[in-house]
Amino acid sequence: MFQLTEENKQDWWDVEALFDLCFAPGREALSSYRLRDGVPPVAPLCLVARDGDGTLGGAIRYWPVVIGGRDVLLLGPVAVHPTHQGEGLGGLLIADSLARARARGWSRVLLIGDAPYYGRFGFARNGAVGFPPPTNPDRILTLALDEGAWDGVAGPVEKARAPG
Repeated sequence: MFQLTEENKQDWWDVEALFDLCFAPGREALSSYRLRDGVPPVAPLCLVARDGDGTLGGAIRYWPVVIGGRDVLLLGPVAVHPTHQGEGLGGLLIADSLARARARGWSRVLLIGDAPYYGRFGFARNGAVGFPPPTNPDRILTLALDEGAWDGVAGPVEKARAPG
């Protein structure tokens, strides 16, 4: 049984080690990381899943971005430790964090991923959104948390302004 909690400072190294384990070396060279540079994550939506012994089983993070002058959540990365993959933990992290996002007033979510996996959460290909290269356009997926939230929202994904 896993408990989901907001990521805190003490979780940072464990989460980074999990992302390093689950993703290819050089993950920080991806174009999505340029959108995150110098911009803090949306902390209340960044979750960790720990078992009863406190061992990290999964984590998810969100970042603010802008498309066509509108605020959008960028989901990712999300990772589950290889020893727990296939147990539904990734789905739990995604579903719980999306519910939290909706409750906090977010209406649009974007991610780069596999449509067959993320489609079960309602994500679908959105040809009106452009992501920095070399992203495959078929992997640009969006979700409206409110009816019509993506209507008229189009253009390139831009970095959110850092606070301050």
